[in-house]
Amino acid sequence: MQQRAALVSPPAQLSSPAPQAHVLVVDDDPTIRELVTEYLGKNELRVSAVPDGEAMRKVLADSVVDLVVLDLGLRGEDGMAIARRMRDDSEIPIVMLTGRVEEADRVMGLELGADDYLTKPFSPRELLARIRTILRRRRAEVRQGKPDGIRAYRFDGWELNLNLRRLSDREGKSVPLTNGEFSLLVVLLGAPGRILSRDQLLDLSRLHNDEVYNRSIDVQILRLRRKLERDPAEPRYIRTERGAGYVFSVAVEVVY
Repeated sequence: MQQRAALVSPPAQLSSPAPQAHVLVVDDDPTIRELVTEYLGKNELRVSAVPDGEAMRKVLADSVVDLVVLDLGLRGEDGMAIARRMRDDSEIPIVMLTGRVEEADRVMGLELGADDYLTKPFSPRELLARIRTILRRRRAEVRQGKPDGIRAYRFDGWELNLNLRRLSDREGKSVPLTNGEFSLLVVLLGAPGRILSRDQLLDLSRLHNDEVYNRSIDVQILRLRRKLERDPAEPRYIRTERGAGYVFSVAVEVVY
């Protein structure tokens, strides 16, 4: 179906089949990588498998990943360190695999942002069930925050794809966004030229119990500027209106 672009309000919601979810498995045990890849692949998931954090980051840079299965006990850079780095700039769901039985290790993994964990040895069937649960929850969150019928926003050579939750720069390279940054950018792009107060941004982003609520809107805006603006100190896209709020100040094209 040919894309249609406009600068007007969206029409009625369009339905489309859900894309095949992409799961990235990070484990230095080749037997586990092979087992998990084969089992998840047979159950309609696209799977990539790598042995370490360096290879993981290459996959994340080159493709859209919906969920990461991460071994806590990797040699070299361990799973804790990798999860900590991931959470600095990404909200991709993480399922941790661990051979450790200590409660402190599991709690630390969850506090670092893991969505779930499994203790080795584990059942591939249970792993699949947990992955599906997390993906269903994430899709529900996307539907809640996605304006009806809109597939993407484009501005000044950039594109925010709402289906993939992916921001691409002028060269087509993916720019990672946290959940809060993505939701705020959706709100701003949906109202170009309109001044939005901090309270309005909180309300429209629908993240009152998430990071936008727990951290200030100003911090989230600053992070977005660092990713979007050539000079964050002199922003062109997201401008501050003193005493009023923020405004997205360039033209936005809506793709249905």
